[in-house]
Amino acid sequence: MANNSPAKNLLYQKLQEVIDEKKGLQNPLIEILHQAQGIFGYLPAEVQQYIAEQMNIPIGKIYGVVTFYNFFSMEPRGKHVINVCTGTACYVKGAPKVIQMFEEELSIKMGETTKDGLFTLTSVRCVGACSLAPVFVIDNETYGRVDARKKLVKILDTYR
Repeated sequence: MANNSPAKNLLYQKLQEVIDEKKGLQNPLIEILHQAQGIFGYLPAEVQQYIAEQMNIPIGKIYGVVTFYNFFSMEPRGKHVINVCTGTACYVKGAPKVIQMFEEELSIKMGETTKDGLFTLTSVRCVGACSLAPVFVIDNETYGRVDARKKLVKILDTYR
């Protein structure tokens, strides 16, 4: 552990409890990473290294899983994560316009987090709600057919 502050030690203690609980399961890595991200908010290199050492798994394998799955993040994310669907139906029905509206309203680009740490803007390939295209998800709430900036701002205001 790079920083031995009491708060950080508590986070690593929680992570160790997760590892101890899951270690005996077959292929527990994704579940451990998921819970580690819940504990730390993201998966920095030092957390990946800790998991690799505790699980006796090469760090390259950990990094490969973290970078393969869109859910995992190696950078801190905002309090609210906005996932804009860019699958075929959403793209055709206006996902690029939705992305542009978010970028303009939040003053960030895709993949960035607002200066106040409130929002992170990302994209996903599909959310399985094609009939509502274009679709975006904020946290676990799905929004569809939002094609006007006024509607988008009203939705964002509920999270501010």
